[in-house]
Amino acid sequence: MVNSSGRASGQKAHLLLPTLKENDTHCIDFHYYFSSRDRSSPGALNVYVKVNGGPQGNPVWNVSGVVTEGWVKAELAISTFWPHFYQVIFESVSLKGHPGYIAVDEVRVLAHPCSHPGYIAVDEVRVLAHPCRKAPHFLRLQNVEVNVGQNATFQCIAGGKWSQHDKLWLQQWNGRDTALMVTRVVNHRRFSATVSVADTAQRSVSKYRCVIRSDGGSGVSNYAELIVKEPPTPIAPPELLAVGATYLWIKPNANSIIGDGPIILKEVEYRTTTGTWAETHIVDSPNYKLWHLDPDVEYEIRVLLTRPGEGGTGPPGPPLTTRTKCAGKSLRPGFIWEAGQIFLCDSHT
Repeated sequence: MVNSSGRASGQKAHLLLPTLKENDTHCIDFHYYFSSRDRSSPGALNVYVKVNGGPQGNPVWNVSGVVTEGWVKAELAISTFWPHFYQVIFESVSLKGHPGYIAVDEVRVLAHPCSHPGYIAVDEVRVLAHPCRKAPHFLRLQNVEVNVGQNATFQCIAGGKWSQHDKLWLQQWNGRDTALMVTRVVNHRRFSATVSVADTAQRSVSKYRCVIRSDGGSGVSNYAELIVKEPPTPIAPPELLAVGATYLWIKPNANSIIGDGPIILKEVEYRTTTGTWAETHIVDSPNYKLWHLDPDVEYEIRVLLTRPGEGGTGPPGPPLTTRTKCAGKSLRPGFIWEAGQIFLCDSHT
């Protein structure tokens, strides 16, 4: 029991439910009650769902600025699946200049509305082994994997009826909220919402969950991971195995990389050192032969690697710079090779 009279705005009291584990969507319902002498709200009531001992984050349900006429029922549809565990936290917040009382009592608040105005209370907290009757509940949210710089989209699928007054958002592990902008009704019992996440600028793993607030309460999904992968790049240049006048044998050296696998495609691109990149060849063997090259010309060769997903091709690795051999010259009939003679390929000996 907290007397809010004379309290500073923002002072809080908490009711922490026991840690719970379930293997299916289930429901927690409760009753709340607001009253005051001057009919002004004595404060606010927030509800948090903390998962696996992580941060409290932002509320998944809250009410403020009202005075209720008796007890009002609300529901929490929790979709946190075993072996993950969670804890529900009720938080009452005092408001300066609005005298009254804020009361909670362990797991079940046994107090009922009484003749003393000025209470915020939580009453009859119980766990129900079935989805809520009014608050929508989410199906399991799936992990999303993208490559750096690509759009990541979560799809939140919920059971229940969708109302235009419902508020949907995506909540990050650290509590940051992102509004869900696209909602689609699948049928009279199910709807879905999608949101693009901009947190893909660098290699990382972060967690998100779907939250919906309706007239009957709130629904909370499991946390799913946003996994951002870095496309692979070879650390070393290709290895030169053999040289001819019109060909080069190389080994791509694609086993040692910067970034993430698996590698689903290897390519070799090459050019003359004085020109632009000419061709790209797919490599499907440990060694590769570049054909139809020009004699006595310097080439740069580098390797491109690709992992699954859009944008999965990484930057090219360091180049191998090498020169093809001179082409053999045909001698005219009757020409006699003399010791010490030198033949030139272009300007090179």
